Amino acid sequence: MLAFVAALLLGGALAACGSGAGDPGGGAGASGTAGASGTAGAPASPEDAPQRIVSLSPSATEILYAVGAGDQVVAVDDQSNFPQGVPTTDLSGYTPNLEAVLGYQPDLVVFSDDDGDLASGLDKVGVPYLKLPAPGDIEGAYEQFAQVGVVTGHADQAHELVGAVRGQISAAIDTAGGAGQGLSYFHELDPTLYTVTSESFIGQIYSLFGLENIADSASAAGAYPQLQSEFVVSANPDLIFLADAEPGGESAASVAQRPGWAGVTAVRDGQVYALDDDTTSRWGPRIGELAQHIAQVLADRPGT
Repeated sequence: MLAFVAALLLGGALAACGSGAGDPGGGAGASGTAGASGTAGAPASPEDAPQRIVSLSPSATEILYAVGAGDQVVAVDDQSNFPQGVPTTDLSGYTPNLEAVLGYQPDLVVFSDDDGDLASGLDKVGVPYLKLPAPGDIEGAYEQFAQVGVVTGHADQAHELVGAVRGQISAAIDTAGGAGQGLSYFHELDPTLYTVTSESFIGQIYSLFGLENIADSASAAGAYPQLQSEFVVSANPDLIFLADAEPGGESAASVAQRPGWAGVTAVRDGQVYALDDDTTSRWGPRIGELAQHIAQVLADRPGT
């Protein structure tokens, strides 16, 4: 999760200077020439779609497989672990190594983070790429689904995917039935109290249920601020969601042992919930599952 936090902060900083990731038809590859360098565009024909894709982002990996491009993926980074059977390698998405990436002879490289060397290196050797930084909202995630579909030759499947995830989230809101209105929450990214505000795609999902984010008053620090323990205790959230509850990680019991936290409403009332850290940290098609989990928590609360 510490690596995820770092990636999110870096991704947000780089989003403004990316290579046209929000424009499926823009950039140097817009002509449909699969071998052109720069941001990849739509292939001129199905036969021209990339067949050796390297993904350096777990979110991108999940999107690629969800739109039907899994058979075109030859390598993914060391953090990509879903769906089962993806060709995981020791490639790093946080500190990409151009030579290692090129060893897989890619005709498309998809990544979320870049210190500037990867994109420029791919430009020099004429390999198209697609940069997909953490989106600012859910619509941004949908746009990435569509873009990956277009670039890989699966536009129709991507359109269907967007519709399916929208349907999941809509059904989740119906399941909650307004049970989140007026409740406050704290979403914990890691034990050092990095969190999200409503300006993030994660925070926006919570907002759909009427939940109020205690971190929003710290939004001046960006979409992923780090809070002080005293701040969380003072804010007294009704619900706490732990995205750092992987085996050996945080739990309701460990949270209750923190100085001053035993009296927090969420802890006192047993409203501390573990989340799957992968599902929570990725902006791929499983954001629908995250919404469904939140909805079930709200629907099952005593008195709802």
